[in-house]
Amino acid sequence: MPVYKAPLRDFDFVLNELIKVQDIIPSLPGYEEATQDIFSSYLEAAAQFCESELAPLNRQADEEGCQYDSATKSVTTPTGFKEAYKQYCELGFPALDCDPSYGGQGMPKSLAFPIMEMQCSANVAWSMYPGLSHGAYSAIHAHGTEEQKAAYLPKLVDGSWTGTMCLTEPHCGTDLGLLKSRAEPNGDGSYRITGTKIFISAGEHDLSDNIIHLVLARLPDAPKDVKGISLFIVPKFLDDKSRNAVSCGSLEHKMGIKANATAVINLDGAKGWLIGEPNKGLSCMFTMMNAARLGCGMQGLGIGEASFQGALSYARERLQMRALNGAQCPDKAADPIIVHPDVRRMLLTQKAYTEAGRALAALLALQLDIEDKHPDAGVRADAADLVALLTPVAKAFMTDNGYTAANLGMQVFGGHGYIREWGMEQLVRDARISQIYEGTNGIQAIDLLGRKVLLDQGAKLRKFTKLIHKFCQQYEGHAQLGEFVNPLAKLMKEIGEITMGIGMASLSNKDEAGAAATDYLRLVGHLTYAWLWARMAEVAYAKLGQGEDAFYNAKIATARFYYAKLLPEAEALKASIKTGAKPLMALEEAHFGF
Repeated sequence: MPVYKAPLRDFDFVLNELIKVQDIIPSLPGYEEATQDIFSSYLEAAAQFCESELAPLNRQADEEGCQYDSATKSVTTPTGFKEAYKQYCELGFPALDCDPSYGGQGMPKSLAFPIMEMQCSANVAWSMYPGLSHGAYSAIHAHGTEEQKAAYLPKLVDGSWTGTMCLTEPHCGTDLGLLKSRAEPNGDGSYRITGTKIFISAGEHDLSDNIIHLVLARLPDAPKDVKGISLFIVPKFLDDKSRNAVSCGSLEHKMGIKANATAVINLDGAKGWLIGEPNKGLSCMFTMMNAARLGCGMQGLGIGEASFQGALSYARERLQMRALNGAQCPDKAADPIIVHPDVRRMLLTQKAYTEAGRALAALLALQLDIEDKHPDAGVRADAADLVALLTPVAKAFMTDNGYTAANLGMQVFGGHGYIREWGMEQLVRDARISQIYEGTNGIQAIDLLGRKVLLDQGAKLRKFTKLIHKFCQQYEGHAQLGEFVNPLAKLMKEIGEITMGIGMASLSNKDEAGAAATDYLRLVGHLTYAWLWARMAEVAYAKLGQGEDAFYNAKIATARFYYAKLLPEAEALKASIKTGAKPLMALEEAHFGF
């Protein structure tokens, strides 16, 4: 079974050498104390917790799952989860990047994101309990009244209460305009909430004293579609400690993340309070959903790292056949499988996707910190635009690549990877949901192309590509970086042309944008990773000869692998986009089959 080891050296590389958070974070108001020493101490403590407490629980928790008691409508989490959560709270991690006004520690997201990755690598099902709570905290902090903040945030911050978001209903998933849950005024400022929600992660459990559900529902005479959705705070227990009329009807029987309680939640006239303005609930919930989408990307990243570590360890030990060019370990019965080119292809694919994803996560975390704290409104706006553009990329590209990495890790193990006791097939099952929830990756693609690119005539995209263009200009003709800069500049130019082509075609046929969206997101994802790998190579070349040459040469070699073996997918994506919608829409539905 794989043993997880937090990649602290790579976190240091990304944060301090690539993104250079210490050049920015301590200068932002409120983050003056977030020094490199503080970062290191938190990361080391999180690594210790994840390695020694969370990771050892992962496989057994998958076997045990959550237990639902239909008589009490209660859920018991797997053995060890409650104790680990208590320790997590005692260590102060729920409060890490929360507002000090409500008991938070006021640390930046640049620090919180790598800790989130470690949790996802060690035990992704467990990580979802505090993850959902932080999303509820964010929504209430952004949109709640002062009274609501005072009532709920301190308990969410110290971890004694947890949170959920309740969107999906049996008849509607992505299309929330179809939801039927209703909210009727009680006459005292509260509302009577009735409806059924499904697929509610961490919807019922025994980790905390209370669960704060954020519920989408319709007020009487509300407009149709998404224009008539409001958001409500619905606690499991009310102020007088009595049980609210909200209960768990059952747990879903799932492919993976079995140790997280994915619940059916029934609201039978439950008491709730409006958060934000009437009929503006979806915009309030998007605060939580955007955090969840980035969290999904971190799940793909974390599982990809865990699978890579397991596969690498196994490939170094497993003896199978001889190297094609002759025995590498003649004193052994066979060579370790890491000598074989195809095994290296799989390992390097995992490594390249994971390390680029870690760089993207760090970049986005820093932009979130800048958006939140920078004194210059223009700088804040630019950071917000970059986050908005790249959030769907982070969610979809990172989860697609994480699932690819998990599958490759299982493949490296061969038949043993398919056997449960090795732990690799669990990573595949756990990774798969991240491509589906919080808006399927197809929805993310439509969001990127439709809302984030075409809706503003490419303004956000141009801001992003300007960063890439400046990098390419800086290193044009560079002896060492030319192998990266030239194809990067070419792809950037081609994406601009392709974007314009899709925009023009969709003016007369909106299916053109829908047909291109998934390929387009993956193309932008490759542009993003190629830029980040070029930047990582830039840093690595500058550090050669100063010690740790093996580490920096590995960065350069992985960058070359990415450009040589993974980036060529962009050529196929461009060709696919150019075929347009016709191949997808030409076949009449009646002729699909059956």
